[in-house]
Amino acid sequence: MVRLDRYILSQLLVLFGFFALVLVAILWINRGVSLFDQLISDGQSALVFLEFTALGLPKLVTTVLPVATFAAAVYVTNRMNNESELTVLQATGSGPFRLARPVLYFGLIVFVMSSSLHHFLLPLSQQQLSYRQNEVTQNSTAQLLTEGRFLHPSSGVTFYTQEIDDDGVLRDVFLSDRRDSEEAVIYTAAEAYLIRNQDLTTLIMVDGLAQRLNSADDRLSTANFRDFSFDISALVKNDASQRSDPAKMTTFELIQSWDTLSAKTGDSIGKINQTFHARFADPMFCVVAALIGFSTLLIGGYSRFGVWREVAMAFALLVVIDGFRSTLQSPVRKDPDLWPLLYLPTAISAAIVLCILWVAARPRGGLLRFLRRPA
Repeated sequence: MVRLDRYILSQLLVLFGFFALVLVAILWINRGVSLFDQLISDGQSALVFLEFTALGLPKLVTTVLPVATFAAAVYVTNRMNNESELTVLQATGSGPFRLARPVLYFGLIVFVMSSSLHHFLLPLSQQQLSYRQNEVTQNSTAQLLTEGRFLHPSSGVTFYTQEIDDDGVLRDVFLSDRRDSEEAVIYTAAEAYLIRNQDLTTLIMVDGLAQRLNSADDRLSTANFRDFSFDISALVKNDASQRSDPAKMTTFELIQSWDTLSAKTGDSIGKINQTFHARFADPMFCVVAALIGFSTLLIGGYSRFGVWREVAMAFALLVVIDGFRSTLQSPVRKDPDLWPLLYLPTAISAAIVLCILWVAARPRGGLLRFLRRPA
């Protein structure tokens, strides 16, 4: 790699790090506020919030990588154009294809980073995040030990306790169980205790009343009890989180019989196919984003009005390609044989970049003379 390539590549990497850091911080703050409020209100500590935030970072990074790559390419190209560095380089014989070489290196570096995230870090982090979310969801103590609030630990279940003593005794307990559409039960007790035994959690209610309403005959039956045990483990059980998900498997785990994997996960072969090939196609978009940002500004040349038109055109082109890329996921999920469509946007973008660089390599008016040249 010559000194010119190292010079341009170093600027691209520095600006890429800056834009990626800013974008990740914005998305992290936007997501962290709601996550912090949810976890703290459920009785979780700040360490759990930091753990969840760290596990969610790979997904945020994969989201901002193409945008940060495009922004770095546009900023560096615009700065070099304003400082006449591109003019000097072109005057010394460096053509558009030669100037695009360090940008291609830059895109390949981001491609390697994005590939490592898509193939390993992202599925592992999502798998661990799902596991920890399931643990927090099944932590009945964290969900039920919130005094003065009506809580809904599961669909059709409402829990309320007026006060919690320092020794863990729940005072004035209300529990409504409406999971059975034909029969609703309401338990009220003067005090209650939570007892946990491995994965089982039992609510012991003392000096209470059970009211059972049968909707079939509209009959209400009541019973006073001295003590009553109620297994609440099933109230916070989340079977969906226990099911295997292809998105939470590494690429190495996906390289197996997709018929067996479909039977194991319950997902269609088309979805598994789309998940597998998207991990190769999505990182390629970072290379395309860098080259589109560079080539579009390069063709604009110098203008005292700035390059805002070229930037807008490059951004619009990137949005159209990304939108086109998103629309191809649904057909692949329906028909697994259409998986080459996932690589079509990258191929089209590469062709567009080559055409733009070829046009930029023509001298002023050369393209028109080439088109008008007799056969």
